[in-house]
Amino acid sequence: MLILGAPTPFDEERRLITALFAAGLAAVDPEQAVKRALVVEDGRLSVNSDDIEVGGGVHLIAIGKAAVAMTRGAFAVLGETIRSGDVLTKEGHVSRELPPNIRVFEAAHPIPDARGVAATRAILDRLAGLAAGTVVLALISGGGSALLEAPRDDLTLGDLAETTRLLLQAGAPIDALNSARAPLSRVKAGGLRRSAPDATWLTLVLSDVLSNDPRVIASGPTVPDSTTCADALAILTRYGIAIPPAARAGLESGAFESPKPGDARFKGHQVHMIATPRQSLEAAAAMARAAGITPYILSDEIEGESREVGKVHAALARSVAHAGTPFAKPCVILSGGETTVTVRAKGGRGGRATEFLLGCAIALQGQSGVHVLAADTDGIDGVEDNAGAIVTPDTLARARAMGMKAQEFLDANNAYGFFAPLSDLVIPGPTFTNVNDFRALLIT
Repeated sequence: MLILGAPTPFDEERRLITALFAAGLAAVDPEQAVKRALVVEDGRLSVNSDDIEVGGGVHLIAIGKAAVAMTRGAFAVLGETIRSGDVLTKEGHVSRELPPNIRVFEAAHPIPDARGVAATRAILDRLAGLAAGTVVLALISGGGSALLEAPRDDLTLGDLAETTRLLLQAGAPIDALNSARAPLSRVKAGGLRRSAPDATWLTLVLSDVLSNDPRVIASGPTVPDSTTCADALAILTRYGIAIPPAARAGLESGAFESPKPGDARFKGHQVHMIATPRQSLEAAAAMARAAGITPYILSDEIEGESREVGKVHAALARSVAHAGTPFAKPCVILSGGETTVTVRAKGGRGGRATEFLLGCAIALQGQSGVHVLAADTDGIDGVEDNAGAIVTPDTLARARAMGMKAQEFLDANNAYGFFAPLSDLVIPGPTFTNVNDFRALLIT
């Protein structure tokens, strides 16, 4: 974990909240999560006592930001039982080399690109040619919605990319985003699973969404979806998103409808959640207790506009600092979930974690004894090089001394530009995991 900056009066507090973040990441290490989940004995593969015969070998598919680490975990357990495989991950997220029988593809995120479409085509071609008796082990993690992409007939990559971009700019939450774009794709909402209907499938999922719903994570490429084309149209209308005539026609006619739960094509398919945001927060809480500080987990399902969620967290911290309610200090307040940013200005830099922090810092107004870290667990806040940042009691004072007005940066959606000169960015690089936002408020 790297925090830029010279020594400060609050180094001890900064080290502690950074250590809490590191503990949270370690608890959801994808490689270890897969190794804990899989058991092989007498030629049978089991997860939570559900057995699958693997005598015909395993074909591995790993999609998402945690794809490489999850693949390493699978090989640690299955070894040569994995006969072939494909890994598709975000550019820059290939942490280590994989065995030669595994093809590795990199593509863009959060907006899909031509590399992702080409990789998806190669993955589908290989699935179509699998030998009878092959077990498909699908390892799914966040980021897969953008990485794995195959536009519906009459639609282009540009159509899907523009729809994704507009929904993100409008601040659509991840479940709405995925429900709107899934029908426009041939591989989302169970489409990947349908490409090899005769194979036995096992899906392991690393959750980066509220409620840990596998239909939302990476847009559910191996599971049926309960949302409809009408739902997608309603979401697009709500956010004022214009779509191409071919897309509208497919949605309005129902031609783009996906298979629904109970569809016979998914019979016998096992899906298991192996790591969740809650686990990350619980690990941080355990570390806080070991340090003699009482932790409180608010929720792992907090959503809303980032700056507004920051204000609410600040109000809670100020209440603890001033009145000792609803929690006694010293304590650390932990929360997770996935907030959103509605882009109001052009040219700003920053993601949901830094915008949360800027809103929080303004509301705290230099409150003594309050230190805050917010970061994205994948190590990348939006499209920047930081995971998040840190707020200390002197954040606003240091900014004023540099001629920076916090509200002006917030109005410009430029939280990165605010925290970078202060040397308060948290820059771990890609973490190769992804379980949503992590927030820690330390009140001493």
